[in-house]
Amino acid sequence: MSTLLVWKERLQKLYASYSVYILKGIQFVMGILIFGLINYNIGFMKTASSVLCTIGLAVICTFLPMLVMTMAAALLILVHFYALSLPIAIVSAMIFLLMYIFYFRFTPKKSWLVLVAALAFGLKIPFVIPVAFGLMGTPVWIVPAVCGIISYYMVDFVKGSATALKSADADGIAASLMSFTKQVLGNKEMWLMIMAVAIGILVVNVVRSRAVSNAWKIASASGSVVCVIVAAAGNMILEGRLSYASMVVSAVLGIILGLVLEFLFFSVDYSGTENIQFEDDEYYYYVKAVPKVGVSAPEKQVKHITEDSGNKNRNTEDILLTRSLSKELGIEKERPE
Repeated sequence: MSTLLVWKERLQKLYASYSVYILKGIQFVMGILIFGLINYNIGFMKTASSVLCTIGLAVICTFLPMLVMTMAAALLILVHFYALSLPIAIVSAMIFLLMYIFYFRFTPKKSWLVLVAALAFGLKIPFVIPVAFGLMGTPVWIVPAVCGIISYYMVDFVKGSATALKSADADGIAASLMSFTKQVLGNKEMWLMIMAVAIGILVVNVVRSRAVSNAWKIASASGSVVCVIVAAAGNMILEGRLSYASMVVSAVLGIILGLVLEFLFFSVDYSGTENIQFEDDEYYYYVKAVPKVGVSAPEKQVKHITEDSGNKNRNTEDILLTRSLSKELGIEKERPE
């Protein structure tokens, strides 16, 4: 454990020194994943779905705020939808506009949470979202999670129904608009996952803030289990097509992620817990104090071994003095020529 703590201290020092480059690197990787998944799943416009476009968008968005990456992802989705069908693009643009009005406009710095939620669903690990959002955020983070889930299922629906949606465009824009809106908003699987993730975030956040030992571990485990139970029960009732194996794997990854986040951001020593009581003129205070765990990274010490010039001079003087005394006493041997 001490070795891990030492590595943690080194990582913190590394991050403190190169935080700008590390964050930009993470932003670039996220851009590659987001734009790559969009182009891979709904690459209806060949020019926009090229590898060059994916890398170019990721590079550009790396040096801009995360809100720009979110807007670029939404715009890329609309471009592909427009190449498939105009009504689909119109309905999707209205949904994205509502998201912007009710969330991004007031919390632009949290727009990256939508990308993270959509990315987790795209990678088939949805239950890491309740654990991560519940541990690191507040219940308000349910809103970006919901936006990300809606965006993912909208793209997933278009991907699976591309042929039917393209042929429906000839029946009239109004009919296509109503049909696509009804099918997207009436997706039972989407609402089931929204409910499971929202309940999971609330459970994790509530348990994490309790004054109990190992609160973060309990929160991660309980949140993941609750998500699996809600999703599995809803899947059986609605006769859905969710994979139970995928649920379990996602929940296990959520618990592992919770342990990693606890190690990085909440390392404490529960064996040293103290309950403190004090008072002032108006209140009595009962405080539970839990010490943090911290180990300083050992610094390498290099020892330089060099010949001491002072000692060398003293040794030379001693030799000369010995020769002088020997000569005076007549005991110095004559050197052969």
